Amino acid sequence: MITSSRRATVDLSIPALIPNQIGGEDGPAHNRAAFAKLDPATGREICQVARSTRADVERAVERARAAQPAWAATTVTRRGEILRKIAVLMQEHRDAIASLVSRETGKSKKDALGETDAAIEMGFFVAGEGRRFYGQTTTSATPNKAAMVIRQPLGVAGLIIAANTPIANVAWKAFPALLCGNAAIMKASEDTPLSAWAFAVLAREAGVPDGVYNTVHGFGEESGAPIVEHPDVAVVSFTGSCEVGKWIAETAGRRLAKVCLELGGKNPLIVCDDADLQNATTWTLGSAFSNAGQRCAAGSRIIVFDAVYDRFKAMLVEATRTLKVGTADTDDYGPVINEQQMKSMLASVERAKAAGAAVLTGGQRVGSEGYFVAPTILEHVGSNDEISRSELFGPITILYRVGDFEEAVTLANDSPFGLTAAIHTQNIHRAMTFVGRIQAGVAVVNGGTYGSEPHMPFGGLKNSGNGWREAGTQALDVYSDLKTVYINHNPGAV
Repeated sequence: MITSSRRATVDLSIPALIPNQIGGEDGPAHNRAAFAKLDPATGREICQVARSTRADVERAVERARAAQPAWAATTVTRRGEILRKIAVLMQEHRDAIASLVSRETGKSKKDALGETDAAIEMGFFVAGEGRRFYGQTTTSATPNKAAMVIRQPLGVAGLIIAANTPIANVAWKAFPALLCGNAAIMKASEDTPLSAWAFAVLAREAGVPDGVYNTVHGFGEESGAPIVEHPDVAVVSFTGSCEVGKWIAETAGRRLAKVCLELGGKNPLIVCDDADLQNATTWTLGSAFSNAGQRCAAGSRIIVFDAVYDRFKAMLVEATRTLKVGTADTDDYGPVINEQQMKSMLASVERAKAAGAAVLTGGQRVGSEGYFVAPTILEHVGSNDEISRSELFGPITILYRVGDFEEAVTLANDSPFGLTAAIHTQNIHRAMTFVGRIQAGVAVVNGGTYGSEPHMPFGGLKNSGNGWREAGTQALDVYSDLKTVYINHNPGAV
């Protein structure tokens, strides 16, 4: 039972300096360097953040290695109980966590609360797996011999996350990594240090032993890369760009470390000639523009049958023009995470226009303060054009006209990515054929390209990942290894 007095000890007010949290101690970077965390909605400084380097990572790994054996020796049921306490504390401090998420991302409090709730649900789901940490028992061909498979921890887990849904991204990695008996080092995005800091505060309050869970802040090259390169980091789990993911796979692969990559997407949503166009419009708006399009599962390629193209386009453009951009709960989405991202995506739109694309709506910055981008729809874009094959991570989507189902699926699969995909149709035969043929890790019928749930695996094919899945019980496969056990006995010795 969490008492009111313990709740009172947890202070999630933003400190002047977001510290590293290593071995149960909060402190600045080893060299005392720091950088400014800016508010994406205003461009103004929120706080300073520890700017870590290799020396900080070395210390975190040392403390994690020292703490991990005792944590692994703790029963998985007990580990699950401690994780459940984290989830309970998150629930009790839900409003404060959401305020941090809203402040560091610029998204509305309403959207931040939804994200926080998803992180809490992930915690409760993974904690429950402490009672269901299943292996396998089977038969042996040899008499008087038992055969079984059990899970074992890997050691130190390096967790490197993106900024788009910061507290949910922390939860997706931290909970299963800890349940499996690993010690962990979380390297949050430099754009979203607040929620990662808050999670570590609550983990300590819940009873996670010192050194078992550590947070190191900083830039990718300075503090993320040393985690990937460290010989004592047994597994690296990364959510982010394809380019960085490939470097991680190559670098960690040289020492045969386990690597889990959840990378980008250029996700198709097909609108067939028999689709409910109003429903398809609603789901396209959410897929393309919610969270400012900052989803690896964003719907950025909208493939529409010729028979309904003009009607659907008119409906979608009209609905898009009603969207409100801002930080209030009545707004549809907020800013993109930083100025560089904003400039990069708008430059991509300009290059597409120069190559012949038409902008149906949007295509520009909104206001002069903060990093807001208007909801943008393009058409007359080739399938091999740069903007068709690169992830923009912003509120920008493209319409493509196709003749029939075969052309639609072919175009949907003509992508370097394969994360999520959706189809809108009333034809069950079309729907099931799409599910079988689409090259994606997630397939959705009559819905959006986003909306993963904590008990379901999520991940993609091709440049969208390397085969592992996070969330669901499949996440346990990322953070544990299998041990085959044989036990021989002699009935004559009974």
